[in-house]
Amino acid sequence: MRVIAGRLKKKKLAALTGAAIRPTADRVREAIFNICAFRIADAFVLDLFSGTGAFAIESLSRGARAAVLIDSSSRSIAIIKKNIAACRLSDQAVVFQWDILKNLNCLKKFGEGFGLIFMDPPYNKDAIRPTLKNLADSGALKNEALVIIEHSITEPVPENLAEFKLFDQRKYGKTLVSFITCVINK
Repeated sequence: MRVIAGRLKKKKLAALTGAAIRPTADRVREAIFNICAFRIADAFVLDLFSGTGAFAIESLSRGARAAVLIDSSSRSIAIIKKNIAACRLSDQAVVFQWDILKNLNCLKKFGEGFGLIFMDPPYNKDAIRPTLKNLADSGALKNEALVIIEHSITEPVPENLAEFKLFDQRKYGKTLVSFITCVINK
């Protein structure tokens, strides 16, 4: 696994191993970043179910201002911290070990700041709806924030969430990437 573009281009990242691990393929990550390229410069990025931190690190490499990375696994947190340190991004990244499906109260201190959110929840574990609900409840999203969800083609994105509007989906093998806009009514 490597950083695809930006100031850290070709930087190798430490990866998790094991049968349950499903890292995003470089080609899928590159396609996602080509689609959201106009949103990256100076963005405040949120990387949920971070795994290795590759999405946040790629964003920071391409000019994002700062990133918050969250995962519930202590193994993932250790790899994320290792990758952040190896890329010398400690001054731009905050890492939390947190149960995302329970709530995202850890984000309340950031206010309405996140404009670009990546979600790569475990496949087919019904994690998309509760995560989106917790995101909306956190109060930490900018109006018209872009939420990008990598998920199984067999697990649809809920269509009846008032705060989010699905506007595009791309299929890559057994992976579906959904692009959602956050709509905050004030």
